[in-house]
Amino acid sequence: MTAPPVTRDLHKLARRYGVQTAYYNMNHRRQQAPAESLLEVLRLIGAPVAALSDVPSALREYEIRAWEQPLEPVSVAWEGTPLQLQVRLPADKADGSLYGYLTLETGEERRLNWAGADLPVTERKEIEGTGYTTRPLQLQMELPPGYHRFSLELPGRIAETLLISSPLRAYNYDNKAGGRFWGVFLPLYSLYTERSWGIGDLTDLETLAGWLGEMGGAVVATLPLLPAYLDEPFQPSPYAPVSRLAWNELYVDVDRAPVLAKCNGAQAAISSAAFQGELQALRSSPLVDYRRQMELKRSVLEQLSDCFFAGGGESREQFYDFAGARPEVADYARFRAAHERIRKPWQMWPQTLRDGVLSQNDYDERVLRYYLYTQWLLHNQIESLAERARRSGPGLYLDYPLGVHAGGYDTWRYRHLFIHGASVGAPPDPVFNCGQDWECPPLHPEMIRKYKYDYYISCIRHHLKCAGILRIDHVMGLHRLFIIPNGMEPCDGV
Repeated sequence: MTAPPVTRDLHKLARRYGVQTAYYNMNHRRQQAPAESLLEVLRLIGAPVAALSDVPSALREYEIRAWEQPLEPVSVAWEGTPLQLQVRLPADKADGSLYGYLTLETGEERRLNWAGADLPVTERKEIEGTGYTTRPLQLQMELPPGYHRFSLELPGRIAETLLISSPLRAYNYDNKAGGRFWGVFLPLYSLYTERSWGIGDLTDLETLAGWLGEMGGAVVATLPLLPAYLDEPFQPSPYAPVSRLAWNELYVDVDRAPVLAKCNGAQAAISSAAFQGELQALRSSPLVDYRRQMELKRSVLEQLSDCFFAGGGESREQFYDFAGARPEVADYARFRAAHERIRKPWQMWPQTLRDGVLSQNDYDERVLRYYLYTQWLLHNQIESLAERARRSGPGLYLDYPLGVHAGGYDTWRYRHLFIHGASVGAPPDPVFNCGQDWECPPLHPEMIRKYKYDYYISCIRHHLKCAGILRIDHVMGLHRLFIIPNGMEPCDGV
């Protein structure tokens, strides 16, 4: 049966935006996406459609925008092979000289040029009365692995693209025993020891890594170590982090804070009967009480932060080196401090704050310092853990969650990179026969390419600075996402 023209156009528009119009369900039957779902997802990702009648004009607008873009925002060179870039130009401006600049990730620059008239035409198109041609630009060189930038001088503008030079095969660890290695996995919160405060911390994990190495193991794995909301809102799930660019202060080892020995306030707090009573209760509890755990640990960490910023010495120098090299940490700390003052999701903040502009009047300076200080402690302890773990093999095996909390730092600072009004989930399967909605906003497929995958690259690098192995959660995190518009059932996702 032939689909009506309006449905064909809708499917054509969906494919232009990278939205699949069907999938095979758990019964191995082709499941057609509902037209209402396709239309709503297209609207959420920026297509100018409010009704099916808007689809033809949206298709024309997409074609115009695509041909007015000289270069794709991202191109991939597999194994560093020379690239052929397709450049789209108005036909009356395509025969002149073209000048390109390649900047390697190392900072090395190379200048290239072509005579447009000598380049073959691979495609012609007339859009709204303007003729366009596509011509190939050959980059006759092997590219080293990494992220490189290419810019092309054009009349009245500069076109840029990110060149990703990538191997076809991922890193493969090969130890002296012939390639096989073993390790252990456990959630860090479940690593109970006599010295910790009723929940595993980074020192416990480091001790485990040392013991594992003595036993011949090569890798220690755990759940995501990213920050979570443990007050209001309360969302302890490691798979709904506030950010994929910071660490969770719940797992810091307070006893290893350099300033503890000189901080009378922190020592007095730890020695108090109230603290010791709560500590004993948490140590004897069969389950983790995240809220109480964080309250107890924070009561001391705040004292340590106050002492640290009131003092000086070598540690302060190291702290400022850390903060200077990672400006995103201060931005994250400002967000957390503002969130604690306002006590509402950022979507309900005043407009200026929603737009990412925070002033000192919008948060408590002491809370800001607390988050800065704890991120520095975490950085030092995770580095120490990673160094010890990698002595016997890949070392630390971390988990990279599929999404982030809808009201967290990442969706606030990088709001243009997320689809708001939808969430990530999964279609029905034999276990969840109504499907799943994980309530995490999906990344915007066009916007992350437009911005050269900078956010995603930063998140991966945040983990790989310390991890020898990174698990991508889960297989859909490698290729595609099942998106459910707000107000619809998971079975209506696309």
